[in-house]
Amino acid sequence: MLGRVFKAYDIRGVYPDLLTDYMAWQIGCGSAKYLLMQAEQDGESTPMMRNVIIGRDMRVSSPKLSEELIRGITSAGASVIDLGMIDTPMMYFAINYLDSAGGIVVTASHNPPQYNGFKISKRKAKPVGETTGLDVVRKNSAMVDKNLTPQPGTSVDVRDLWKAYAKHVKKFLDLGERDDSNPIKIVIDASNGMAGTMCPKIFGTKGDATEGLSIIEINFENTKHEYAHEPNPLVASNLEQLQAEVIKQGADLGLCFDGDADRCVAVDEKGKVVPCDIMTAMLVPYFLEQKPGAAIIYDLRSTKAVKEEIDKHGGKALRGRVGHVFMKQLLAENNAIFGGELSGHFYFRKNFNADSGAIAMCIFLSALAASGKPMSEMVSPLMRYVQSGEINFENEESDLALEQIMETYTERGELDELDGVTVDCFADEGWWMNIRKSNTEPLLRLNIEAKTQEILDEIYEEVSPVLGSRVDH
Repeated sequence: MLGRVFKAYDIRGVYPDLLTDYMAWQIGCGSAKYLLMQAEQDGESTPMMRNVIIGRDMRVSSPKLSEELIRGITSAGASVIDLGMIDTPMMYFAINYLDSAGGIVVTASHNPPQYNGFKISKRKAKPVGETTGLDVVRKNSAMVDKNLTPQPGTSVDVRDLWKAYAKHVKKFLDLGERDDSNPIKIVIDASNGMAGTMCPKIFGTKGDATEGLSIIEINFENTKHEYAHEPNPLVASNLEQLQAEVIKQGADLGLCFDGDADRCVAVDEKGKVVPCDIMTAMLVPYFLEQKPGAAIIYDLRSTKAVKEEIDKHGGKALRGRVGHVFMKQLLAENNAIFGGELSGHFYFRKNFNADSGAIAMCIFLSALAASGKPMSEMVSPLMRYVQSGEINFENEESDLALEQIMETYTERGELDELDGVTVDCFADEGWWMNIRKSNTEPLLRLNIEAKTQEILDEIYEEVSPVLGSRVDH
């Protein structure tokens, strides 16, 4: 039963049917044991290395799961620093700011309200995923002695780090000559999630604590457990309210955050959604002006325009696997200045190689202020190819389907298996595609990009029969 809530990158399930209070206690024990062991192996023995930081999102089940998690952590011999309700990126800051053994956020991110879960990070905010320790946490949790109780000498300390965190985030914001007589006006949809807490704490109510910034707030209430829409900004219908409000208010930009505010999706001043890979491409010159020749990371589903912009501006383009565990690792290994993922995660070297919705917002605004152009004009030259978006197919024989794809296209284009199968026929035929397996469901995920809609449609009709039954949701 415990194994069913452990995913590739975190722990997640419907509460209390699949994820239970008892599991939270087990996971607290198992996580603490792993984090303390890792700190010892790193040769660290400071008092702070006995601390595990916890925080939680706004879900109705989060306080109880936090309580059980704390009981588990202290039963394994670690002390707890409890930050209360936070956005997930605040945890990455806190682990480094307090130099702790690691931290756990109680959250189910963009999942519907009935879900909950845990995101675990170790020292230096390094992610704990399936291949980077989550398997050990699962084994530790399953083997916990049921008679364990909080150990003598452990403690639970409640801390408020919002002031220090806000100072860190706002280092990334530069609005240039903008002031309150000519502010950048933005609409933020907090999705009734943690951005509703984070944004006022950092930028002030409606941006009133940040000169040159005016914020129109929608769906900021996050204590009544009522949701205007699911907290997933990648679903087009969840952005409709934001799009309408941007146009109504004559705003310069719209941003929609997910439930734990580690991701955000942008809407330009015309109310059009800007794909996250296009935002990555748009930010390339902004970062390479700061650090000429630096490496920039992008996930392999991203538009060809990302690599083209990095090459054009003299940077080093590095293509990575999908998922924050792989993106953060690639960023760290290559000392990259910035990374972007199609899912709305944006990563920053000066943020401990971690992602942050709040910092992404600051960078978007800084680039917008520096350009002197509307967002639509900044991104339109980058939207030069046609994309399918991610299309899911049900397939119980995913491996066989991928083998068939490789056999079919091996003589036709360049193939690689960095993450699933990528077929690149862009130079000769004007298209490329990636097909990869879901980490949690019997699904294949298809992304196609082409120079024209006609080419894209032709390739889709050619490849889709091999992939199974299309799932539209």
